[in-house]
Amino acid sequence: MNVSEHTAKNLTITSWVWTQPEETASQPTTSITPPQAKKTFDLLQPVRQWLDKVEVNSPEMAHRLCQVIPAQCPFERDVKLLGRTLFHIPPMCKLNPLYDEVVALRFRALCYLADECGEDISAYC
Repeated sequence: MNVSEHTAKNLTITSWVWTQPEETASQPTTSITPPQAKKTFDLLQPVRQWLDKVEVNSPEMAHRLCQVIPAQCPFERDVKLLGRTLFHIPPMCKLNPLYDEVVALRFRALCYLADECGEDISAYC
């Protein structure tokens, strides 16, 4: 077996297809079973796919997205009374199930403004 055959075989095994490795004299005979796939129902998957497919194709749309989607979580607060911190409210943005997709959309809008339109995006950072 040459290097390219070995590489192609290992890439196939690790990335897409589960196959039984060939048994050789140097390897002990063991039973290897493929990992069990967990099937879960994700109610928000269509919304995630829609957000990932949104293309930023106009400067107006990019500006609006950058204005509407905050750069940092606006909910994080320290509640103080008489100069003493009573409690801290943690950033709840990470609890949003669509957080990653919304942040990626804002990033695409910023990239569009900077790369395609050549605008200064420091006002949105």
